[in-house]
Amino acid sequence: MNQLRPHHGMCLAYFRGKGYSEDFVENMAEIKAKLSRDPLIELTDQTDQICGSCPNNEAGKCKTSEKVADYDRRVLEICDLHPGTQIHWKEFEKLVDEKILRVGKREQICGDCQWTEICI
Repeated sequence: MNQLRPHHGMCLAYFRGKGYSEDFVENMAEIKAKLSRDPLIELTDQTDQICGSCPNNEAGKCKTSEKVADYDRRVLEICDLHPGTQIHWKEFEKLVDEKILRVGKREQICGDCQWTEICI
């Protein structure tokens, strides 16, 4: 089962080959390619495959865990989902697009992210 932090649904929508490091960018591109095949994913409030190459990941725990947990909580709330939900990627991607991105709610969820300038 592919696990995904809910806020990464927004990150993937705006991913343009920029990130913390070359390893991070490669990993993100690979995951985005795999998700394009519409696998079943499980939404998690723990580190996921994207976190694997993130410099904030220290032994499987995020250094900014409170901040990203809040991002995840907000995405789940707006999309009417919960941790552990199993959903096909394209369905989740559509929910994030329709309920968050198209209606201008991204900034209220993660406007304080260091990468926010990419997501405009």
